[in-house]
Amino acid sequence: QVQLVESGGGLVQAGGSLRLSCVASRDTLNILTMGWYRRAPGKQRDLVAAFTSIGIANYADSVKGRFTISRDAAKNTLYLQMNSLKSEDTAVYYCNAYVNGLGYYWGQGTQVTVSS
Repeated sequence: QVQLVESGGGLVQAGGSLRLSCVASRDTLNILTMGWYRRAPGKQRDLVAAFTSIGIANYADSVKGRFTISRDAAKNTLYLQMNSLKSEDTAVYYCNAYVNGLGYYWGQGTQVTVSS
């Protein structure tokens, strides 16, 4: 079992920044992939950014150049730095992890609201 706890969401004006954090309840040694997804109102959950199993960062086209995914293995923490936020970034952001032998896990989500 792995628990993922997100934090850092909130209300921000367009053009502002937020940093999301996702803390895993266990060491990340057996976590093959980790990433961030989001679900905007009335839409499906989509990939925002994620690390592949070999450590390559992938981004959705809509956030390239504005968002940066990073991680701190010592703290079992995944981050998402979000700059130049737009109203269309408003969504619930979820942390996701695929654990070798156990499957996929999701956090509870954190709300990001960008006011224009």
